[in-house]
Amino acid sequence: MAGSGENWKKAKPSKYAIEDGKLVRNGEVCLQPGCGPGVFMAVHKDRKHCGRCGYSEKNE
Repeated sequence: MAGSGENWKKAKPSKYAIEDGKLVRNGEVCLQPGCGPGVFMAVHKDRKHCGRCGYSEKNE
C-alpha cells in the first residue's frame, strides 16, 4: 500500500541505537551548513548523498 509508512518502519530504527541509556546515531550525517545531526546521508554503492541539500561524496 503506497504511503502507508512501511519503508519508514524498516529504515529509521536501524539508524539509531541505545547504549548505556543514551541515544546513538548509527548512520552517516550530513555536515553541510543547513543540515547537521538528524539529516542522514543515503549510502549507495559508489557514493554517499544528502537528499536535503544535494551534497555527494564518492567512496574511495
